[in-house]
Amino acid sequence: MTHNLAQCQILVRKAVAAGAKALFLPEATDYIAPTPSETISLVRSTTDSPFVLGLQKSAHEAHLPIHVGIHEPTTEGNRVKNTLIWINEKGEISHRYQKLHLFDVEIENGPVLRESKSVEPGSAILPPFHTPVGKVASMICFDLRFPTLSTRLRDQGAQILTYPSAFTVPTGKVHWDVLLRARAIETQSYVIAAAQVGRHGGGRGEEGDAVGGEEGCC
Repeated sequence: MTHNLAQCQILVRKAVAAGAKALFLPEATDYIAPTPSETISLVRSTTDSPFVLGLQKSAHEAHLPIHVGIHEPTTEGNRVKNTLIWINEKGEISHRYQKLHLFDVEIENGPVLRESKSVEPGSAILPPFHTPVGKVASMICFDLRFPTLSTRLRDQGAQILTYPSAFTVPTGKVHWDVLLRARAIETQSYVIAAAQVGRHGGGRGEEGDAVGGEEGCC
């Protein structure tokens, strides 16, 4: 998490230098653990997470809002929340969305992943919120697969749909690009999909490799 924070702080500086009005980071930017038990053991609350506190400090110092995917603890403690937060230019967390659709998949000769083993699903569709770049609607990764979610948010006034992600290569090749474009076309909205990129260690192997992409700022 210390390394990830340092990488994000570099991106903050690059975004400011480029004249960005906001920085959009991927799903699970704080960490990706190789096992469900490690995912749970690493989780911290936003008030106790060096990663989140560091980003809040950077957002405040740079006067740059940051949209970032993190993990948060649940009440029961046996799973975590996969959430997306908006840190405003004052360094305050002013929006929080919990991922609705969890990625449980078993593909022949491909990945076998069970997000539900370690993640608690969200239960609410949050309305779009005002930002310096327009009204943003928060969704995460596999939420992309469900078009009624994006159309409902568009009906509520969304101008930008977000899908920060950590797609695997096999599933990403099948529907990542085409579904992002489909959501943009059917809702007539902009889509921002900051994605994890590269190979994840810790035994995840090819099944856990990210589909590719770069952190986005606009």
